[in-house]
Amino acid sequence: MNKFLLPIILAHFLLPPAALAGDLLVIQSMAIKPYNEALQGCRSVCKARMRKITSSELSEDEVLAQVRAIEPSLILAIGQDALTKVDGIRDVPIIYLMVLNPQHLIRENGNITGVSMNIAPERQLTMLRQILPRAVKIGLLFDPAKSGSYVARARDAAVSLDFSLLAKVVHNSREALAAIDGMKGKIDALWLLPDTTVVTPTTIDLLLLSTIENRTPLLTFSEKYAEKGALLSLEVDPSDVGRQAGDMANRILAGAEVKSIAREDARGSRMTVNLIVANKLGITINGNVIKQARVIK
Repeated sequence: MNKFLLPIILAHFLLPPAALAGDLLVIQSMAIKPYNEALQGCRSVCKARMRKITSSELSEDEVLAQVRAIEPSLILAIGQDALTKVDGIRDVPIIYLMVLNPQHLIRENGNITGVSMNIAPERQLTMLRQILPRAVKIGLLFDPAKSGSYVARARDAAVSLDFSLLAKVVHNSREALAAIDGMKGKIDALWLLPDTTVVTPTTIDLLLLSTIENRTPLLTFSEKYAEKGALLSLEVDPSDVGRQAGDMANRILAGAEVKSIAREDARGSRMTVNLIVANKLGITINGNVIKQARVIK
């Protein structure tokens, strides 16, 4: 064999392949089930070749070095750690997903779009109205640094749906517990956002216990809290979030400009209703709601 040909053949098989047009680099924060489901959802609609790295195993500089070595046409950032580590990139389109309140994590630039883990406030309040048609006064706790922009949207949604939103600002978990006590007798339901100042391992059980003792129906964002005593939970469907991101990826890879693709809330959700809590509170759940939900009874 020609002595010059052998190194070329070996290089072809041993070196990582150069990126092809349409290559997508997946940067996943961690190998956990929701992120894996989101990636599977994306792959179901986007057929571009995908290469994956796990950002939690790498420093920011190492992630950026990987991006420069691979030279992808598009980056898919799954989770907060992944998005934070690629936020400074300006010359590669980026789609984020499975990120809570991403507007607080990313700088304003024209190469990033994506799908948040937020469910539109209009959808959540509409579902609450179906379950509690007589509820008017809705309590809400939030840290402006974490959830301020979402609460601004929630205020507008509450007005349009004839709710009165009693939103209390808190800056630490102690203030959250005090604010709950201060709402006793003043609200028809409590709306718990995925705000990490309000919801901590220390406070969540006390928050749930307080709403049960005060006989206050609780709308929350995770089925595990419905299992612990919330009346209702609405949480994102990771697979559908992945499909949303996959649709965006297809458009960008087909030539659309990132700035023309609006950032979106999660469109799909999973609902859980706790009928045990409903019965204790004397609440009758509409049959149509039951058909849409996972029911705890």
